[in-house]
Amino acid sequence: MVSGGTYGTEEIVHGAGYGRAILILLLTPLLWSLPTAFMIGELSSALPYEGGYYAWVRRAMGNFWGFQEAWLSLIASIFDMAIYPTLFVAYLTRMFPWFQQGNRGWWVALAVVIACAVLNIAGVKVVSLTSLWLFFALSAPFVAIVLLAPFKLGALANAVTKPTTSTVDILGGLLICMWNYMGWDNASTIATEVERPQRTYPRAMLVAVCIVALSYVLPFAAMWMTGLIPTAWETGSWADIAGLLGGPLLRVGVVLGGIISAFGMFNALVMSYSRLPLAMAQDGMLPGIFGKLHPKSRAPWVAIVALAIGWAMCLGLGFARLVTLDILLYGFSLMLEFVALAVLRFREPDLPRPFRVPGGLFGAIAVGIPPMLLLGFSIIRSEHEQVWNISSFAFGMILIAAGFVAYFINHALKPQGWAVGDEKTASAS
Repeated sequence: MVSGGTYGTEEIVHGAGYGRAILILLLTPLLWSLPTAFMIGELSSALPYEGGYYAWVRRAMGNFWGFQEAWLSLIASIFDMAIYPTLFVAYLTRMFPWFQQGNRGWWVALAVVIACAVLNIAGVKVVSLTSLWLFFALSAPFVAIVLLAPFKLGALANAVTKPTTSTVDILGGLLICMWNYMGWDNASTIATEVERPQRTYPRAMLVAVCIVALSYVLPFAAMWMTGLIPTAWETGSWADIAGLLGGPLLRVGVVLGGIISAFGMFNALVMSYSRLPLAMAQDGMLPGIFGKLHPKSRAPWVAIVALAIGWAMCLGLGFARLVTLDILLYGFSLMLEFVALAVLRFREPDLPRPFRVPGGLFGAIAVGIPPMLLLGFSIIRSEHEQVWNISSFAFGMILIAAGFVAYFINHALKPQGWAVGDEKTASAS
């Protein structure tokens, strides 16, 4: 599941223009997605453990860095997950502007958080069933856009569009593109079940990256043909633009698709993120209460509720700022995963790896260089964003430093691990 989908890509065109936006959309998966997918493919096939990336880093570099990996991932998830209710409201207000007044949009976003938390507490089966039908509904409007655009060459060059409030530039557009290409770790979990993974897995990932890139590029290329100006684009504007191209019916289809996409992505990711505190509680890295499971669904309900509170607290930060913080923090957690890949190659060369990053130890090190170079752009961008009167970069560094403090407080309170003192609590769940 790749983050965002076609919905939420509008600001890339606003910041970069059509030509550069398409170039960014084509190059980013090669420099960002594919190396990440290869790294996760090797580690998940060698160490298919509960908690995933947290377990990999912990095994490679010990409890301290394992805790930091989990901390960074959870803090990044708070901003990442707040993006989807924000997108939900952005598309909803295109059809019902009434929700833009006062705090109505915030209350709608909060309702999305609560609804998805309840669905996940109800159990994995509910999540999987809703995600399946939600997925099929969101792509149809963009197929219609690609088919209709050739019949309106240059027809929208002088179209009157709603004034935008976007301030996203080309660097901001790049970060939004990186966000839209996140999420390859879900595909990597089946690496151990792939026949001849050394050969099959890289080919499958290349095909998948191409398909996803085309799903982003083709709608923009189609709209470029119509002559619509790049400054007409902002988050949620696919709805109005679809209306100009295909009329009210297509506009309604895009609005419904955007709402469905945001809800479905959020709903599915609740399940993924909530398993991290569960795994940490089982390892004694967090109090046993985070390992409590619902008696019927076996969902980690305490972890879901705790995370939902964090997601709700970030709902008012805005799409571009949330993406900047998400990429900054996610990038540092990703850096630890690439380091873990190289460390495990060095320390445990005989560890069975059904899938391996090609090139030996050099390949395991080199594969992390392009994503880390792209991470540098998020650092530059975060210095110009403001969160509560400080730069996003400074805010992110405070959150990262808080992970160090949290570990030492955690260790001081329970030197032997929380599982020792909370054994009865965990078993009672």
